Amino acid sequence: MLAAENTVGTATGQIGPAGLPSLGAGMGTLDAVPSALTPYQRRILDVASRQVQRVGTQIWRRDLVGIADFAQPSWKPRFHFANIEAGTVRSFLLAHGRGSDPAHSGWLQSFSNLPGSEATSRGAFLTCEWYSGKYGTSIRLKGLDNDNSMALERAIVMHPAWYVDAAMIQKWGKLGRSEGCFAMSNADFNEALWHLSGGRLLFADRIGEY
Repeated sequence: MLAAENTVGTATGQIGPAGLPSLGAGMGTLDAVPSALTPYQRRILDVASRQVQRVGTQIWRRDLVGIADFAQPSWKPRFHFANIEAGTVRSFLLAHGRGSDPAHSGWLQSFSNLPGSEATSRGAFLTCEWYSGKYGTSIRLKGLDNDNSMALERAIVMHPAWYVDAAMIQKWGKLGRSEGCFAMSNADFNEALWHLSGGRLLFADRIGEY
C-alpha cells in the first residue's frame, strides 16, 4: 500500500462481508485523531465541502468525499479521501485513462466524456452499487455533470488493478493506464469499498499543486 495520510489511530475491528477484510485488518482509522493539516490538505477538504454543497441532494451521504486531483502525476498519491466530519485526508495512488495520456507520460493531458475515448472524465460522480466485473468487485459511477454525463454508458467505474502499484512506479516511474476508469491498487481498493461507495461523492479535476 502506498498511501499518505494525516491521521493517527487504530481501527475498530468491525466484521466485514464475506471475502472482504475487516476494518480491523489494517483498514481505515475510524477512531483516528487529526494531526496538523498541510495547506494542500486544507484545500482538498475545502473543495470537498464546496462540491458537496454544489451537488446537494444528488448524493445520499455527505460525510466523506473522494477527490481525484489530476493536476498531479500518476506516481504521486493523488486520490484523496476527504472526511469532512473528522477533518482528515487520506491519499492513495490512482490511474488515469489511456485516452487522457496517449504518450503514457504519467501526466493527464486532457479529459473526455466521449464513448470510445478511453479517457478520464472530470466532474462530480455519484458512487453507486458494487458489482463483480473484469477486475473483481467494482463500484459503478453515475456522472452528475455535463462533463461526465456518459459515465454509465461508458462503463466508467472504480476498480482495483494490477498496474496500480508501488512496484510499477519503481520499475517504470509511473502507473499503468485504465480505459477511463478510476483504478486503485488491489491493496487499497477495499478502502473505497468500505468508505466511498454507497451514494457518496467522487469529484475529479485538476485541483492544484502540493
